[in-house]
Amino acid sequence: MEEKELELRLKSLEDLQRRILACNLCPRLREFDVRVGLNPPRRFRGQAYWSRPVPSLGDPLAPIVVVGMAPAPHGGNRTGRMFTGDQSGNNFFRALYEAGLANKPVSVSRDDGLRVCNVYITAVLHCAPPDNRPLPQEVANCSRYLEEEVRLLPNARVFVTLGRLAFDVLTRILGVRCEFRHGLECKLPDGRWLIASYHPSPRNVNTGTLTIEGLRRVFERAKELAGVSGGCQ
Repeated sequence: MEEKELELRLKSLEDLQRRILACNLCPRLREFDVRVGLNPPRRFRGQAYWSRPVPSLGDPLAPIVVVGMAPAPHGGNRTGRMFTGDQSGNNFFRALYEAGLANKPVSVSRDDGLRVCNVYITAVLHCAPPDNRPLPQEVANCSRYLEEEVRLLPNARVFVTLGRLAFDVLTRILGVRCEFRHGLECKLPDGRWLIASYHPSPRNVNTGTLTIEGLRRVFERAKELAGVSGGCQ
């Protein structure tokens, strides 16, 4: 890729994040995210909630792209960072850390010093949905941003989806047909890869549907397919 095209793509990705932050396409989600911040549980009282769309996280030049479902009401919607401030985030970053793709095993706040290496993290939705159940139109509204990200990310070689919704949306965007199962490796026509995983939700981890070790193996396989070696200092 020529330097000029790379610069244009990176600028377009920056513009995309600004549009995500200013998005009001889903009034139900925006109202819910603000209301949650005004009526937090006792353990979070006194904290200023982000209560806006949560931007993507990581290096836009990374070869590994992780796609989640949506921020959690008291996680990303509170902290303003993907997979931050809730147990799903802790499970996710523990596995990412053990795979050498993050410099810390927990994600607490935007200023906690956490860094990811060789990874770009995004989601189908950038706002938290009530009861973790977005409406079909809300998925359609927000997945247009994911489609644009996938097109613009210059070095993406491996996509990792967390959960069925992320898998279904991304396979549609990529134009491939693969049956969802944890650990699935689907080679795309252009030579890139998609790996499917269960979501690192507390329910999945507590029931043994997904283990931290199992998710770590997914990320280690993503590193192998992406040609990434070493850890994250």
